[in-house]
Amino acid sequence: MSSHYRALTRTYRPQTFDDVVSQEHVSSTLKNAIKQNRLSHAYMFCGPRGVGKTTMARVLARAINEIDERVDGEALSQTLNVVEIDAASNNKVEDVHHLREIVRVPPQSGKYKIFIIDEVHMLSKHAFNALLKTLEEPPAHAIFIFATTEPHKVLPTILSRVQRFDFKRITIDEIISRLRVICEKEGIKIDEESLHTIARKADGALRDALGLMDQAVAFCGMDIRYDQLTAALNVVGNDELFDVTQAVIARDSKFGLLLVDRLMKAGTDIQEFLVSMTMHLRNLYVAKQGTGLHLIEATEDTRQRYFETSATFSEDDLMRMLHLVSEAQMKIKEVQQPRVYFEILILKLIHMSRSRELAELLDGLNVLKKNFKNQPSEQITTDLPAVHSVNQEKINKSEPKPDTRKKSVTGQPAKSETKVKEDDYDELLTGKPSLGFVKGISAKNGDHETTADEIERTLPELKSIKRLEEIEAAWPAFLNLINKNGTKTLFHQLENVKLKKLKGSELTISVNNMFALNLVEENKGLLSALLKETVGIHIRLNCVVERQHTVSAGSLSPYEQFRELQKKDPHLKTIVELFGAELEY
Repeated sequence: MSSHYRALTRTYRPQTFDDVVSQEHVSSTLKNAIKQNRLSHAYMFCGPRGVGKTTMARVLARAINEIDERVDGEALSQTLNVVEIDAASNNKVEDVHHLREIVRVPPQSGKYKIFIIDEVHMLSKHAFNALLKTLEEPPAHAIFIFATTEPHKVLPTILSRVQRFDFKRITIDEIISRLRVICEKEGIKIDEESLHTIARKADGALRDALGLMDQAVAFCGMDIRYDQLTAALNVVGNDELFDVTQAVIARDSKFGLLLVDRLMKAGTDIQEFLVSMTMHLRNLYVAKQGTGLHLIEATEDTRQRYFETSATFSEDDLMRMLHLVSEAQMKIKEVQQPRVYFEILILKLIHMSRSRELAELLDGLNVLKKNFKNQPSEQITTDLPAVHSVNQEKINKSEPKPDTRKKSVTGQPAKSETKVKEDDYDELLTGKPSLGFVKGISAKNGDHETTADEIERTLPELKSIKRLEEIEAAWPAFLNLINKNGTKTLFHQLENVKLKKLKGSELTISVNNMFALNLVEENKGLLSALLKETVGIHIRLNCVVERQHTVSAGSLSPYEQFRELQKKDPHLKTIVELFGAELEY
């Protein structure tokens, strides 16, 4: 027995087409081509790592030249009829020139001379161009087999001259089946959960799975158990993932933080844990569907565990959790404190509101909305500051007096049952015919219609102001009050305002700059009080900005007037420039 141990990946490398796992579409095509003597002069094997590209090339070379199976696949390159080249280290034009010289030499034994070029995408552009002519018109005895994991990097002129075969990723069940056979031959005892863990971590590459199996045997011995395997490979076990799920279900923040601390002390890679957590939530979502358990790549016990746990979540909850974890998976590489970011993620999952709770809240709001719509609406007097003195309760509680005729606001006799229209209110407030609906005054309370004479008694002040002209006439007295009670700045700014319109109790004024607008807005309370003192009624101010295209000399500041004088008088401008004259305030 040899004293040198040979790794499982080398010991169990396939020797025939039937030994190659999960690539039947390639094996059957090549076997038929050999059987019918329709071999191509160039092949391209593409696919992810560890799926058997180089192995298939060696099996094809063995089958074409009928090499004895006792010759190991790795020893094929030592024969004169099979030349294996690593393009990663032989990627220059000189290497291709040397290859072209070898191609001319016929095989020493057998029918063909086979050239296997691994990782062919590593060849430089000039090397590809040097190989192009030979590849297009090779000698009859030459067959090229290229293997690459990145076919998009190969020149299109090369791809157009080869037969391309795309190798597929090996499924977990196929990897488990192969591992089980190897374990029986090697006398290794291993449980099903450990087999699934190795197969998942291999990510579709059988070669990686055999390497992980070697590592597990070195750590655990010939009897491999799941808890020992997770420690040996430092993989995220199902128990940790379900622990996170239980913390989310119980909304236990303390347990979640302790779990993160335990993972960090065990040396768990956060990025790898987030990848496993994403797959874990995906499995929960699949289990939630009920009929797709076969899509979960796990043992039957684990599938049943997923099915039971998924019952506590809704599909919307699982989708939101998937979004949070997948987003964190992309951002974790950029943060400066990965552990803190990881803890925040766990706390987000724990404190996340459930869709069931949100649905209950929305249902409650809908019930309240429905009940509110069914209740009789009561009109309330609002949006008219001019009627502060109106006693709404008095209007609402007032009783109509039948058979009593009173004088209306317009001076015409009116019956007590006469209805007051909205337009009449507008005319009351402005002294002009109504142009629209004035909001906020109710003329109806239950079965009682408020009459015009009742409103006249409750709103005596409304008759004192009827036109904008009266406000304009009282404006100088209003400015005097501002000069006495306000600031000088406010007084000067209001000297230049324009009275635009009076609608109801709202007076619109215009200013020519934003400073004046802000000043008026800040002193609205003072201005309304002084205006009421002047005209005897509360008036609400609405200030707008209107830019003036022409500015009068009187409105200019002293500094601006001085600059205008310099423009008009060149001598004054010369004096200012020579002596540096400045205006003193």
